[in-house]
Amino acid sequence: MDKSKQYKIFSDPIHGFITVPKGIILKLIDHAYIQRLRRIRQLGLGYLVFPAAEHSRFSHAIGALELGQRVLKNLREKDTTISEAELNGTLIAILLHDVGHGPLSHTLEHSLIRDFNHEMMSLRIMQELNTEFDGALETAIRIFTDRYPKKFLHQLISSQLDIDRLDYLKRDSFFTGVSEGSVGINRILKTMRVFKGNVVIEKKGIYAIENYILSRRLMYMQVYLHKTVLSADSLLKQIFRRVHFLWKHDKLPPIPSHSLRYFLTERPSARKQITSEMLNHYMRLDDHDVYISIKSWSEAEDAILADLSTRFLNRKLFKTTFTSKKEQKKLLGDFRDRTSRELKRAGLPHDDDSVSFYLDADESFSEAYKYETESIWILDDDDKAIEFSKAADTKHIIALTKPVVKPYLVHMKEII
Repeated sequence: MDKSKQYKIFSDPIHGFITVPKGIILKLIDHAYIQRLRRIRQLGLGYLVFPAAEHSRFSHAIGALELGQRVLKNLREKDTTISEAELNGTLIAILLHDVGHGPLSHTLEHSLIRDFNHEMMSLRIMQELNTEFDGALETAIRIFTDRYPKKFLHQLISSQLDIDRLDYLKRDSFFTGVSEGSVGINRILKTMRVFKGNVVIEKKGIYAIENYILSRRLMYMQVYLHKTVLSADSLLKQIFRRVHFLWKHDKLPPIPSHSLRYFLTERPSARKQITSEMLNHYMRLDDHDVYISIKSWSEAEDAILADLSTRFLNRKLFKTTFTSKKEQKKLLGDFRDRTSRELKRAGLPHDDDSVSFYLDADESFSEAYKYETESIWILDDDDKAIEFSKAADTKHIIALTKPVVKPYLVHMKEII
């Protein structure tokens, strides 16, 4: 039998050729829920800053799957017992870990469904697929939710050093051109071991871990929390907030996407459960629903919605000003007055409600390494697991354990 007919090959610029055996995993890849990820950008609005950052959630899912295959093979070679059911269950959980992302990834995560995060939707989708595939995802769901006895399998999916982070750091670094984010993935995977039921890193991998943590900090500072990305995120959220504002005042503009209309008008909550109706509408959404709607709103009767939408389409973004918490409060009042005057000058409504759509106060948060709650463990020469910050011989690692909180204001460039 021709073995090439037993698997499918994906060509990936990050990991090379990715081989996926035919069976349940390939069936899941071909499913509409996973194919939808091709239409969702991995970095949301990051492409507005980094022109090549057009890669999708789908490419990330396939990349994570490849890294999952590598690390599980490596752990088996180091005499870790992993059954075929556990192997497939872990790979399925890795493949589907981000399937719950909505349009533009994190940007609109809390704008469509209240009391919600994408992990909740990922689990709901896995449960739906488990029913569709006659219970074939049962082990994957138990591993994903950390209800499986072998805890190290869940750690590969969700931890300080999980497969998700290893792929997205390398992938996002490549497509943004930010070389500081590049991670030595192969060395990390090769030095992973299971020790007393948990994932640890052999001592010879300690410098690769140090580079990984530093890369994560740099990627947050230079990419994920870039000032222009924060500004674009704020503008998009203000557009959606304006649509909801108009709906409450019986002035709802046309919404070309039926499913997007459902979320903007119903504002469903996931506090009790994600209903079948919510799931069905969510699975119809992708980036295109957002863009076709914003193009429509750029010609809306409402002057503010039209202005905000046109700004977004033409990349006439607001400005982000970082400040201290104390200074932020002081500047906010001054910026409100300036914004009101600028809106009046531009012939736009300039009352307090109108001003609120052109001014936003928030803070960015990044934490490169949470050693107190989710430690990375290094296996020393005496077969003892030591928390990474204590095992590393460089003092700056301790500094990287401290969260970085940066208050900021997003405002019209014209006011300063």
